[in-house]
Amino acid sequence: MLLNPPIFLQKTIPVMQKNILIIGGTGLIGTNISQILKSRNPDSNVFIGSRKKSIAANRLTIDVLDYTTLSEISKHAIDLIVLCVNDKLNNVLYYAIDNQIDYIDITKPTPDLTEAFSIAGKETKLSSKIIFSSGWMAGVVPGLIPDLKNSTAVALLVYYSIKDKAGESSAHFMAENVSKPFLRYHDNQPITIKHFLDSEKYDFSFEIGKRQVYNFDVPDLFILNTVEKVPTVSVKMTYSSKIVTRLLGFFQSVRLFDHLSLKNRRLLFSANGKGDKTVFEVLATTANGRTKSVLQSDNGQSELTAFATVLHIEKLHTTSFSNGVYFSHQLYEPNEMIIALMTNKTIKINTFKL
Repeated sequence: MLLNPPIFLQKTIPVMQKNILIIGGTGLIGTNISQILKSRNPDSNVFIGSRKKSIAANRLTIDVLDYTTLSEISKHAIDLIVLCVNDKLNNVLYYAIDNQIDYIDITKPTPDLTEAFSIAGKETKLSSKIIFSSGWMAGVVPGLIPDLKNSTAVALLVYYSIKDKAGESSAHFMAENVSKPFLRYHDNQPITIKHFLDSEKYDFSFEIGKRQVYNFDVPDLFILNTVEKVPTVSVKMTYSSKIVTRLLGFFQSVRLFDHLSLKNRRLLFSANGKGDKTVFEVLATTANGRTKSVLQSDNGQSELTAFATVLHIEKLHTTSFSNGVYFSHQLYEPNEMIIALMTNKTIKINTFKL
């Protein structure tokens, strides 16, 4: 039975007169966020933070590795920082906390997210909203689950097109971590696994069909188990090319990645197309049965991530929240994120009972 049939609501444009800084705003995702944000919120003041110097009035020269450059932020009465680059030192997070500025981070891989969450969680008197939105596609997965609070198991299955656009940070993360073990969870017991192993078949929707899927590390493993207390969580993915998928599985099984240099691993994962659809599915189990939520974005992962981030920005500025630490899905009521995402006619979401 279809729980959430596709509906497309008339696009609404929130009224926002805010100073918003996008750090990494010249990159693929940052550029998309800026464009979508300005088209929906023409009264907002959008500043772009980048290491590249520019004389443009809305450009701030910021290097997240150099804390002193963050002093530029205080000169422009910034209300919200959106972080689109990997800030391994958490300089921007510390600055946002110290200067009482709202903060959204969409970039952190699982190990960095756990550290940043720990840092923010130790603050006893936060005077701003700290939003971690680093889950798959800006943290939308938990928002697609009909009964998250009562879920006992969640599986995320990802279809990744090699023709799609991808930011440099994604390639660098895979290159740096492909040989490192990570954790999935079964009955709250952490199980150590590696990328591109433990193959199984999965039948994708949207006419993709049966594909071999392999272990894949995304922050949702941590978010769903540690934050939302779902006992069993797993993530697997497949590439649009069956040959590429099988080759990566073979490389991992013979430990070839262990012997490649970081430079060569980056080259291996740096394929970047002109754009293609992205699809992922979320299977959730409760005492009342199982559901499957399926999302397809016709314009690919970069636009989906950017559009979801803009929704989070709008939600943060049009709804009253207490100061504190949030994950992006926690800004929404049940099913509210689904409705918001589907205001974009290139995004299709179906949820079924199994």
